[in-house]
Amino acid sequence: MAQSSLDVMGFQHIINKSIDELDSVLRDINKKIHEDPELGYSEFKAHDNIVSLLREQDFAITPHAHGLETSFACSYGNGGRIVAFNVEYDALPGIGHACGHNLIATGSIAAFLGLVAVLKSNPSLEGTALLLGTPAEEGGGGKLKLIAAGAYENVSACLMTHPFSAPGNVAYGSCMASSKFRATFTGKAAHAAVAPHEGINALDAAVLAYNGTSMLRQQIKPDQRIQGVLLEGGERANIITPKSVLDYNVRGITLGETKDLQKRVVKCFEGAAIATGCSVEFLETNTYADLRPSRALCVAFSEVMKGVAPDHSWPVGETPEPGAYSTDQGNVSHICPSFHGVYAIPVKDNAVNHTPGFTKAAGTDDAHKLTILTSKGMAGVGMRVLFDDAFAKNVEDQFEETQKAED
Repeated sequence: MAQSSLDVMGFQHIINKSIDELDSVLRDINKKIHEDPELGYSEFKAHDNIVSLLREQDFAITPHAHGLETSFACSYGNGGRIVAFNVEYDALPGIGHACGHNLIATGSIAAFLGLVAVLKSNPSLEGTALLLGTPAEEGGGGKLKLIAAGAYENVSACLMTHPFSAPGNVAYGSCMASSKFRATFTGKAAHAAVAPHEGINALDAAVLAYNGTSMLRQQIKPDQRIQGVLLEGGERANIITPKSVLDYNVRGITLGETKDLQKRVVKCFEGAAIATGCSVEFLETNTYADLRPSRALCVAFSEVMKGVAPDHSWPVGETPEPGAYSTDQGNVSHICPSFHGVYAIPVKDNAVNHTPGFTKAAGTDDAHKLTILTSKGMAGVGMRVLFDDAFAKNVEDQFEETQKAED
């Protein structure tokens, strides 16, 4: 459809009205997810509650989709281009929804329902809205498994928004690549008092590796990150520790840079193994790619939000604003045009993501209202991707140019 014949204002009115009319339903799912947090790949209640919501709205839905127990897929349309909305709903251990995935889920569900309302308003419109349940973003790499299963094949644009404690909204932002691995040192048990000389201390190896990576930080770039935690380090002080396990996360601006840094980190572990006489084995857990947002989608979102929420600013610069976080949405952005808008929600005592204070903020009415505003913006952008041929072509061309330039 040519842009000149596209009833943008009329379609946006349908989107806004339909989302507002479903606000009680959206509040209910937001509350259910927030009050009953579940860890990655164990989001059974969230999965079932969202599936029930969509069935109550008369959608055909595929639960346990793409080989994942807590994923789902729901689409509506009659061919044409496909716009996907990602639904996250996993929580963090011990602190619940401290990254606001209850809000991410609510916003994507609302955007999907808003875009579907436009499709239903005129059966002659071509296009498909797709809602994807994407479990285990917090380190589990759910979207990586969905990519491998073909969930994003033929998707013209994939959209989601993310709440943050940042001072302002970011429409056009990137984030870091991340490579996660687990290291296991194996030594030899011995009585720590009677015959310590017969043991090989795997805890010493872990401490040496940790200290080595801590010193390495002095010689890495300011925007690189090395983070680690000791998972196993022995059970009794009077036993020379025969096994230790560490989880590490290495971050850099690009995937290539991240992998190069990881090689340096691994040398710290290998050196610790040599120094203590232990053996060391590595297990790659998952790798999150750097986020490559579609500037065309970001500009369109910013324009839509001027009408949806004129008091809120969504500036778009010439280059993406860098973020120090990582997400598996980055991997999605390498295979189809993507949008990952970041919006500020009110917090107390400067609480940031991944803290108990942010968990409380993510459950507030203000956070819900801001999320609903972003959902209207996403649906508005999705509408243009489906119905505006020139815009969709621009999005596709920009994506291909970005991939060539980055690769």
